[in-house]
Amino acid sequence: MKPRPEPEQPERPGQDGMADVSALLEDSAEELYENAPCGYLSTLMDGTVVKINRTLLNWVGYTRAEVIGRLRFPDLLTVGGKLYHETHVAPLLRMQGELNGIALEIRTVNGSRLPVLVTSVVKTAGDGRQLLVRTTVFDARDRRAYESELLRARHEAEEARRIAERDRERLKSVLGTLQRSLLPPSLPKVPGLEAVAAYHAASQDDLSGDFYDLFALGGERWCFFLGDVCGKGPEAAAVTSLTRATLRAAALHAPEPISMLGTLNTALQERYTGDSSRYCTVIVGILAAERDGFTVTLAGGGHPPALLLCADGRACYVPTTGGMPVGLLPSPSFVVAEARLERGDTLLLYTDGITEARTYSGDGRYGDEALLAFAGRLAPTSAAATIAAATRLIESFGAGVDDDTALLALGVPPA
Repeated sequence: MKPRPEPEQPERPGQDGMADVSALLEDSAEELYENAPCGYLSTLMDGTVVKINRTLLNWVGYTRAEVIGRLRFPDLLTVGGKLYHETHVAPLLRMQGELNGIALEIRTVNGSRLPVLVTSVVKTAGDGRQLLVRTTVFDARDRRAYESELLRARHEAEEARRIAERDRERLKSVLGTLQRSLLPPSLPKVPGLEAVAAYHAASQDDLSGDFYDLFALGGERWCFFLGDVCGKGPEAAAVTSLTRATLRAAALHAPEPISMLGTLNTALQERYTGDSSRYCTVIVGILAAERDGFTVTLAGGGHPPALLLCADGRACYVPTTGGMPVGLLPSPSFVVAEARLERGDTLLLYTDGITEARTYSGDGRYGDEALLAFAGRLAPTSAAATIAAATRLIESFGAGVDDDTALLALGVPPA
């Protein structure tokens, strides 16, 4: 039978090792005080130094004889630190008996500054008399460097934020200028007609493709259109510019709404092909002046139908639904409709930013039926009042408006 092995015993330090450890632990309290990693000093209540350790003496560069009984603790501080000590630290110390973590700066013999954190405790006699102050001084150079780095980083972040805000404001200004350039600066005066337009931007940080226009054709005929280009940004703005120019040119050569849409479709097909295809929804109209009103011929290319607010209080859509978006296909179909504007009637054209606004009822969108009911409550009304009411409606949606909205109202004033 084999003998069982003895369990391994942990190694123990030898007698020589134990002697070395004991020697390390035999430092006197005075030695620990003198060579502590922080500064110690004791002062009378008037600040006169009566005891100071070697660590603090090495920091300030004085000898013990130059300090004990000759200098007050405030004499070791910078001018600002001395003033702060006399006006704040010393009075609070007498009142409270202790202070923790006070940030000061010590002035060394060579004139350099040493940032420190000071903790002081007042020693009292049995009768409550304050005898002296015991102070511990911690080197705060690493902390000061860390704070300086944090402050520098904060300043850099604030400067970066200011630059970003300035760039954003500059971008908003440029975008606003470009957006205004895509719309007529004002609408022309049409005899016997009140024409009012408005534009509501859902965001100031991007370009929209909503557009409208009104201009004379001659012979008491006027052309107007309103539409929405698919997408946002510079590319959509470029399509908007091309669309407005094309429709204006087409109106001068073939002033019929359906012909104008056909010309625009050809231009978009030629300019944007393949993966870069672009399209828009448009409603185009021709106003022909007649006695006590206008005859209106409309052509719709995939755009929401116009609203007619009648003088008798009725409101209805002018049926142009069913037309296809312009530029989407080589041979699209468009829908033509006619209406008459008489005294007290108003025709409202709009982009889908208003009907697509998010709400908290129904399917979550404002929708065509709600807009028709809204128009019914307004009628009869003027073009200016219609635009004002529609603008208030859009603003009431708040953050629910995801897309820009263009509005164009044409009204015949009552007799």
